[in-house]
Amino acid sequence: MNDSLPSRLPATERSRHRRLREQGGPERAELDAILAAGFICRLGVVVDGCPMVVPTVYGSDGRHLYLHGSVAGRSLLAASDAEVRVTVTHLDGLVLDRSAFEHGVNHRSAMIYGTPRPVTDPGEKPAGLRLLTEQCAPGQWDYARRPNRREPAATSLLALSLAEASVKLRSGPPDDGDGPNGGSGRWAGVLPLVTTFGEPVTGPPPGNAAAPPHVSARAGAPVG
Repeated sequence: MNDSLPSRLPATERSRHRRLREQGGPERAELDAILAAGFICRLGVVVDGCPMVVPTVYGSDGRHLYLHGSVAGRSLLAASDAEVRVTVTHLDGLVLDRSAFEHGVNHRSAMIYGTPRPVTDPGEKPAGLRLLTEQCAPGQWDYARRPNRREPAATSLLALSLAEASVKLRSGPPDDGDGPNGGSGRWAGVLPLVTTFGEPVTGPPPGNAAAPPHVSARAGAPVG
């Protein structure tokens, strides 16, 4: 967690929880953990007057969320210096109650609010691209060929401050055991959801080597 940001997430008019407040995560450490556990976010932005939600990879340094795409990409062009929303969600299981109305989802989710800025600084841009790469595949930046001079020029990189964000978390079993449905004889419980990496699949020749240890070691590891 970065010391320049408060340890608790500020409850702004946009980020404060109006419903299910007990599921709110007020600590910045909870936001950091959600971001560290994944690498796919959804960027919400208005493009040509219409809302667009785009899945994209991200990287985080504890202060900013870095997003990237083609310099010709409509969503990143529209998001530059405009109000956006970014969400990251991890699904942990279905909460199946005795009543269909009471069903729920165990999850960890975060929403970041703000106006991203284009990253053009010659020192910050490669650092941001490294964060993106390492967020997806730790160890890959040092293993793979580094970007040449042309490639970063063809890539847009945005930095979105993590100063304003909200977190929601839901875990545990159904809670209807003490209610009128508790004696119905129906099953209630949680159906866990676990996503894992599979075994690496080597690409076609020519000259392809075996998967490096930092890749093969992730086989079977959970995602999110």
